[in-house]
Amino acid sequence: MRCNDAAGLLLPAATPGTPLVEVAPAWLSAAHDVFSSPGPHTVLDPEEPLHGVIGGRRFEAHPTRRDDGSVAWWFVDDTDHQLVQEALRMERERTAFLAKASSLLLSSLNLGRCMDVTAQMAAESLADAALAIAPSRSSRLPVVTCLRGGTPVLADMSVDPDDVPGLGEALRGFPPVPSRWLDPAAAPAWMVPEGFGPVGSIVITPLPGHGVPAGALVLLRKAETASFSAEEEVFARLFAARAGAAMSAARLYAEQTAITDVLMRELLPPVLHQVSGVDFAGGYRPSADHERIGGDFYDVHPATVEGEASLVSLGDVCGKGLEAAVLTGKIRNTLHALLPLASDHQRMLRLLNTALLSSHHTRFATMVLASAQRIGNTVDLKLTSGGHPSPLIIRADGTVEETDTHGTLIGALPDISTVTVTASLAPGESCVLYTDGITEAKGGPMGDTLFGDERLKRALSGCAGMPAEGIVEHVQMLAAQWLGNRPHDDMAVVVISAPRTHHLSAVNGHTRGRFTA
Repeated sequence: MRCNDAAGLLLPAATPGTPLVEVAPAWLSAAHDVFSSPGPHTVLDPEEPLHGVIGGRRFEAHPTRRDDGSVAWWFVDDTDHQLVQEALRMERERTAFLAKASSLLLSSLNLGRCMDVTAQMAAESLADAALAIAPSRSSRLPVVTCLRGGTPVLADMSVDPDDVPGLGEALRGFPPVPSRWLDPAAAPAWMVPEGFGPVGSIVITPLPGHGVPAGALVLLRKAETASFSAEEEVFARLFAARAGAAMSAARLYAEQTAITDVLMRELLPPVLHQVSGVDFAGGYRPSADHERIGGDFYDVHPATVEGEASLVSLGDVCGKGLEAAVLTGKIRNTLHALLPLASDHQRMLRLLNTALLSSHHTRFATMVLASAQRIGNTVDLKLTSGGHPSPLIIRADGTVEETDTHGTLIGALPDISTVTVTASLAPGESCVLYTDGITEAKGGPMGDTLFGDERLKRALSGCAGMPAEGIVEHVQMLAAQWLGNRPHDDMAVVVISAPRTHHLSAVNGHTRGRFTA
């Protein structure tokens, strides 16, 4: 065997005449025997050269047959190239893992689901077991634990996170403590899954959220598994950032849903009933773009003294959705505060106008106030409109009368003017208050025709003698049929009716009870 100076450095034991098998690694000597044997030889593919390790470094080996029949080998050190290739492969795998994690985590706005996915993905790809820990609720700590190959398990643990080095800080959003500073033997029993065995290494990293910490991620490896490297800890923090963002979004969504539910319970119009011998009924349908709340509203405020007039308010705030609904809440609360002035509609509307102008809202509203008082068999009405469609009265013979009340918008101008009118309802007659979402509903055969005032009046003329609830249902049904599945504005309707019979006082005027002729 002969070798040049470079080969001598690579194979120090190689001397002239020494068999290659005694100085070269097995992979090289075996290839040399195959290539130098007599007969036809398989030519090595230059695209896939022979690879092997010599002296701890990786080489490409290329054989060349010389004219005298001997075989010469030349080597290319591709250690650095292979390290780059391996690093690129790992980076691609990690990028794919993070992309998958983001997709799974962001596919749900359920906090429990996000914690399950976080623990399970971390256990499958980063550690032998993982714990996703949410901030404490009262004195209990929500913990999702998952073993590699297992399913996530949720438990509310009554433990102090500050008893675990690094955990309390992580839950408060402080930077992670390097794993080499954490003693695996100090891991408490609640942190180690049953049957896991001795803990070899631990990583504790925060789950950063939107402004506030979303929790902490704990990674555990068994004693027989290699400890976490610094590079693996950095990657764990990249995964934790995605998991924390998803958990924070889920928690924010849950909080907003709870707030919205509370607001909707307060902002939705009430269920109406009979008050002081006067029948009231109402119906509300929010716009197609907003499922439960909007800018239309109505209320019935019973008189503080039995037998006096009750106040009905129905209005329409400019716009729709939650922002409009919040302003309706302010209007309704302001009107409630002004109830001592209920007998003076014009003063109530002026004060409401002043309150809206002094607020930060730039929206305005239209509304109508109605005072209804049962006197004998009739119901006396006082009606005042602030830029709102005039109420309609259904007489016993089917005639529909438009009341002559009108006025300016509320919350748009410093000074408003309104006109108040009075009317009486005989037994079986009704007064209909409605928002323009009904008359401006576009539909019909061509889909672009307004329901309109005249069509509403014709519909109401057929409601003579119907109870208040029946009139509301009839108007809503006709509007829905006219619209079909087309978008629409908020729609609200309130009906005030004079009952055909006298109400027995035994039921205190709050239910239908029994009636006498």
